[in-house]
Amino acid sequence: MKRRSLILAAVAAPLAARLERARAQPRTMKDIEALQKNWKSLLAPGTPVPDPSQKLELTKEEWRKRLSPAAFHVLREEGTERPFTSPLNDEKRPGVFVCAGCDLPLFTSAMKYDSGTGWPSFFTAIPGVFGTKKDYYLIYPRTEYHCIRCGGHHGHVFDDGPPPTRLRYCNNGVALRFVPLKP
Repeated sequence: MKRRSLILAAVAAPLAARLERARAQPRTMKDIEALQKNWKSLLAPGTPVPDPSQKLELTKEEWRKRLSPAAFHVLREEGTERPFTSPLNDEKRPGVFVCAGCDLPLFTSAMKYDSGTGWPSFFTAIPGVFGTKKDYYLIYPRTEYHCIRCGGHHGHVFDDGPPPTRLRYCNNGVALRFVPLKP
């Protein structure tokens, strides 16, 4: 009898966690639009927000001085970090995820979800912060996205995310910096 209870508990715990995450996620496009519109409320009053239209263009050497070697590889050379290596994968506090290259806000913590892929994943983004292009690196086409301000590579967007967007912005953690909610 104890073994059966143990097996049931082992199966039920992950399912309960998954149901709880699903309940916490926005259910309609109206909810998504509210998230996209109200993201600045997560920043401390007076926090400077870079203008996406003011491009940040640096030389290769200036980028090397500004970024860690891993961030340089991802943001400037379109590399990919190993899965399950980013501490941001487990970040659950309220706040904003900004570009590690130029500090442009890209996502909020309310846009994040656990995709199980090993990279921080988001079902939507702050509007107007990314440009996209097709990537044929793995032979089949993927949609790659870059910071609109500094051109830094962040990851790929897929159509296997949660409803209602069905999107998964699969982001390299080293391409992000987390700014926790300020009281």
